[in-house]
Parts: sequence; C-alpha cells; structure tokens
Amino acid sequence: MKLRFANLELWERNLYLLFAATLLSVIGFSFIFPFLPLYVEELGARTGGSIEFWSGMVFSAQALTMGIMSPVWGALSDRMGRKVMIERALFGGAIVLTLMGFARSAEELTLLRAIQGVITGVIPAASALIAASAPRERAGWALGLLQTSLWLGAAVGPLLGGVLADAFGFHTTFKMTGVLLVLSGISVHLWVVEQGDVKKEAASRPKRSMLQTWKATLTSGEMGQLYTIKFMVQLAATVMLPIAPLLVASLMPGSSRVATVAGLFTAISAGASTLSAVRFGSLGDRIGHRTVLIAGCVLSALAYLCFLWVTNIWQLIGLAAVAGLANGAVIPSISALLANGSPEGDQGTVYGLDSSVQAAARMIAPMVGSAVAVYFALQVSFAVAGLIFLLAGAATFLMLSPQRPPVDGRAMAAD
Repeated sequence: MKLRFANLELWERNLYLLFAATLLSVIGFSFIFPFLPLYVEELGARTGGSIEFWSGMVFSAQALTMGIMSPVWGALSDRMGRKVMIERALFGGAIVLTLMGFARSAEELTLLRAIQGVITGVIPAASALIAASAPRERAGWALGLLQTSLWLGAAVGPLLGGVLADAFGFHTTFKMTGVLLVLSGISVHLWVVEQGDVKKEAASRPKRSMLQTWKATLTSGEMGQLYTIKFMVQLAATVMLPIAPLLVASLMPGSSRVATVAGLFTAISAGASTLSAVRFGSLGDRIGHRTVLIAGCVLSALAYLCFLWVTNIWQLIGLAAVAGLANGAVIPSISALLANGSPEGDQGTVYGLDSSVQAAARMIAPMVGSAVAVYFALQVSFAVAGLIFLLAGAATFLMLSPQRPPVDGRAMAAD
C-alpha cells in the first residue's frame, strides 16, 4: 500500500517528519563517538591528568548533566509545548557541537560536553510529542518507528564519522555535525505541527510545582515500576559496551582490523534492533506490550549468557545480531507502556524522567562492566548483562499487571 502523505492524520505526518529529523540528528551526534578519545589526546590537558581520565570525563559529563536536566525540560514541555523543546535540543546541539570543533583543551571539551547534556535531548522530546498525539492503541508501532531512528543513526553515524574524521580531520567533523543538526531543526520548525494549544491546556489544569508534577507522575499507576524496569534494561544493554572492543581484540590477536570489527559489532547490533523495533512495537499493540517485553528480556538474557562460550569472531557477531533483535522488542515495549500509562498532559514529564533514568544507567554501567572484567573475565561482563535482563523480565512479570489492548486494524495495516 502506497503511503499518501497528504492523506495521513496529523500525528502520522508528524511521526514520519520526526523520524527523518531525529535520524539526521542522531547520525550527527554519533559522528563524534569513534574518535572522541583520540580528539581528547590531540587536544591534551592543561591541568594535568591522564588522557584516559579526561576521556572518561568527556563521556560522563554529558550523561550527568542530561540526567539532571531531562526532567526539567520534560516538565517545561508540558507547559510550553513539545515542538519548541525539540527545536531547543536541535539548534542548541548545533551550536555546542560546532563549538567543540574549536576546543583548545580536554577541559574545554569536557565543559562543552556538560553543556551538551544540559541543552540536548531530541529523542525524549520527540517521544513526548508523539505519545501526546498518537492513539494509545497504536503507541507501540509509533514509538517503535521513532526508536528505529535512534538505532539506525547509531549504526550509520559512527561509521560515517570515522571516515569523515580520517578524510577531513576532527575539527571539520564537529562542524559537519552542527550543519546536520541545523537542517533537522529547520525541518521540525517548518513542517511539524503540534496538536492543540499546550499552553492553554496547561493553564486549565491545577497549578503544580515541578516537584509535585514529578511526584504525581512517579506515583501514577505503574509508572514507578516501569522506570525501575527501564533502569535495569538500560543497565543491561550498556554494561558490556566498554568491554566489547577488548573482547574483539582477544579473539583477533595480532590483527590490524580490531577497530573495524568492533565497529561492525556495534553496527550489527543496532541494525538488528532497527529491523525488529517496528515489528515488535506493532505486535505489542495487538497482543500486549507486557508480553513482548517479557519475551524480549528472556531472549536478550539467553543471547548475552551465550557470550560465555564464544570462541571466534563470527560467533560474537552472530550473538550481537540476536541481542540486537531482542533489544528491538524490549525498548519500544517500555516506551509504549510509558505512553499508555502517562497521565494526560504530562507526556513531556514522563519522557523527561525516562531520559534521566537512562542517563543514570549509562553512568553506572561502564563502571560495573569494567569492574567485572577486571576481577573475573571479559565475557563475564556479558553474562552479567544477561542476568540483569533476566531480572528485568522477572520484574516485568511480577510488577506489571497483564493487559491486552484492543486490536486496531490500522495498526495491522501499518505493519
């Protein structure tokens, strides 16, 4: 069936436009990942400290400030509008990423990364806009499609970023990122139309402080349980990331292609998630997102536990694909459950808190994975990820009530 853009409902047009805009922005943000530690080494530190220390600070600073600010931006989006928050993240990101290309030291780069965490947050803002407008019986499909932009961008961006950095240099690559983010921001400003008058709707509701809004969201229905499960899932999905390149190197002793294969490991996993996210999101709309989430957690657990017996690189790549497919079931299911459980008018707050939970997991996960690898073995970090996924599946079964959403014919057609 051909997609007739002009005949789509407003929320569907917004969804496809935001898919394109977020894909472009994630590719841009991902440009810098392959060479960020190398850029730190090139810049050097003025106040002392090792390159390893400042490389860690460059990554941690952004996660820390995003974790603090995401709930604030989320609450403000419910009062000022979600579209303006997407524009803030894109145009603000364009400015700060361009400035990174002019950084003169590792300290300046760390400061700019911290500012990036304060300003950016495209995916949470876009998720809030879609969750506020999409019919709840199609939330899984819609948010699954939006999630694919993140994984597809994460698969393509680092590969392109590495090529661009080698061809044009680190500084130029940051400026190219800024251009991509500006283009994304312009497309959102011109063509995305937010439904309703958010400011008017906010004024009609009882006045609440941000703290009261956050508390009301956390205690609404099963939202607290969902955030607990989301933290576990995000922790499991990222605990082995610092270890993966080391495991690749151990399986390819003396090879000159370790970096390429390590990048392929990430790309294969993200690509598999991209392929499965929309399918599993749509399936969850029909049979229940809780069911799909439990199945995804169990499959992820089995995949990561199998890393204990990996003996060659092809087994590693194959398991990365299986784990990626399973992640395509897990993340959109939680996003849809958050959308379906969101208090009306508080979708920005819901996804702002969700982003904060993810940032907290990203800060803790590398330390956990590295500690396990040091005291035990590289592959044990993957097994720990599997055990956490298994616990997340059990928590889903015990903490979330069974729900079977109504079947919607349009969701099946969109599938």
